[in-house]
Amino acid sequence: MGPKNMASTALREEVDTFREYMKELSYRAMRTDMAVARLSDEMRDFKDEMRQFKDEMGRFRDKSDRKRMNKQWGEVASRLGTLVEDTVAPNLPRVAAELFACPLPDFFAVRVRRRFDGETREYDALLACPRVVLVNETKSQLREGHVDDILAKLAELPRVCPEYADRRLVGVLATLYPEPGVVRRATAQGILVMGMGDETMQVLNPESVTAET
Repeated sequence: MGPKNMASTALREEVDTFREYMKELSYRAMRTDMAVARLSDEMRDFKDEMRQFKDEMGRFRDKSDRKRMNKQWGEVASRLGTLVEDTVAPNLPRVAAELFACPLPDFFAVRVRRRFDGETREYDALLACPRVVLVNETKSQLREGHVDDILAKLAELPRVCPEYADRRLVGVLATLYPEPGVVRRATAQGILVMGMGDETMQVLNPESVTAET
């Protein structure tokens, strides 16, 4: 094969390679456009849902309507994964003030992470007062096993957070609508349970800790 033929063959191979590359690039671009279109549709649906929810809130007037509004807001927050920040955490300082005479916490944060024994410990919310520390775990649905889980977290907290080793530790489980059986189990173990009330999240079993305050 002469030099011209070799050059021609090499050129054809490069052209074929370039064509394949362009086809692959076009395919990827098409897939990206489809993904963007799906995301756009999902965002449009979500915005329509939120707009409808906002319109419904404007029509709520009496106590039963407010209760229904709170329920719907809680469900939306749960779907967005922000139940702790939007619904539970804002009420923890009030719980500390009402049940433990702590109007001004030393520390209050959500999504608290600490390294312990080579692993990471995470707390949905942590509120520390001079004499008591509230440890919150929020679940979309509470089960009785979660009572044991938070008891285990409380047991190791003095080693995870030694600065709180000399304070009373109180677990606070939260969900929108806890089952009565879970509340009874938590009460027996000295764990607070929060659920949605008429206006906002409220403690359903204050008697579980008031005897020790």
